[in-house]
Order: sequence, then C-alpha cells, then structure tokens
Amino acid sequence: MLTVCITIMAAHSGSSSVSTSPESPPVIGSSSEDAPLQYSLILNHLIGDKRQARELNPAVMGGLPNPHKSEEQKMIERGMESCAFKAALACVGGFVLGGAFGVFTAGIDTNVGFDPKDPLRTPTAKEVLKDMGQRGMSYAKNFAIVGAMFSCSECLIESYRGKSDWKNAVLSGCVTGGAIGFRAGLKAGVLGCGGFAAFSAAIEYYLH
Repeated sequence: MLTVCITIMAAHSGSSSVSTSPESPPVIGSSSEDAPLQYSLILNHLIGDKRQARELNPAVMGGLPNPHKSEEQKMIERGMESCAFKAALACVGGFVLGGAFGVFTAGIDTNVGFDPKDPLRTPTAKEVLKDMGQRGMSYAKNFAIVGAMFSCSECLIESYRGKSDWKNAVLSGCVTGGAIGFRAGLKAGVLGCGGFAAFSAAIEYYLH
C-alpha cells in the first residue's frame, strides 16, 4: 500500500518537474488543480475500489494460528459428537453413579442382610456385603438405562430441531419417562412423562 502511494507521488512530482522545466512555460494554477486529484487517487488506493484485499493472518494480528486438522482428528471429532457416543458415555456414567447410590442406600438401610424368614437372626458380614452388591448392581443397571435413553433421545431431538435449548431436555425427559412408565400401563406412562419432563425442566433452570 505504501509503495502505491510513493509511486503516485513520484509520478506527480515528475509531471510537475516537466511542467516547470525551462523548455515548457509554467502553467499557473496547475498545482492547485492537481492537489485534489492526487488526494483522490491516494484515497482510491487506500479505501476505494482499487484497494487490494489482504488476508488476515492470526499470527500477524497477535492471535494463535489455527492448526490444520487431519482426517483422523476430524473422524474422532465426528465420532465424539455422534449420538451413539453420547449415549454410551451417559450409560457408563449412569452405571457408576447408580452403583454408588445403591451401595450408599444399602449402607444406611438397617434391614440389609436380614432374612425375612428368620428376622431375629443376625446377618453375617458376607451376607450384608452380598445384599449391598446386589442392590448396587440393580441401581447401576437402572441408572445406566435411564442415562442412555435420555442422552440418546436428547441428541436425536436436538439434531431434528437444529437448536440447543431447554426444550430438548424437557422433551427428552418426557420420552424417557413415558417409555419407562408405559411398561406399567398408560396412566403410569403419562405420569412418568410429566414427572421426568418437570424434573428435566427444573434441572435446566437450575443449571442455566
């Protein structure tokens, strides 16, 4: 850009020197008439139609350059953003959380390990641990199923709607609760849909 301005000024100075040479008589008022023209040419090269478009380089502008992503990295990103991966991740997280919750509830339950046929007999440590493990496994399976269903349905609803807002979680909660409740009948399915949807709305409101 600076080279263009210097070239224009050099051309103007050359024309001025030719006009003021002894061989050609000086023209009165030529410098005052060429000044606006020179200013217009400079502006045209700086901000006008003749301005050259330059690509902004983040490294020159002070930012960090974006590295080029390989095909393997793009494939990994697509896999991590897929609904199957999100459902699997929610399933594993629900299994761990459910197992911990089941063991915790079994630990505070005073009836763990007791035999209903002989309630007066004191259970052994092995029986207590076995009962805690069974309850933890049951909770882990249920939490894993609910987590996978909720995450998968939310991802599918978000992909279908093309939006990421609180409505996705509410609709996903309704689908998950309805699917679980419908095993016990229509009324239970409707109640499960409403309950899970309200719970999901409350969680979204609390988080956002």
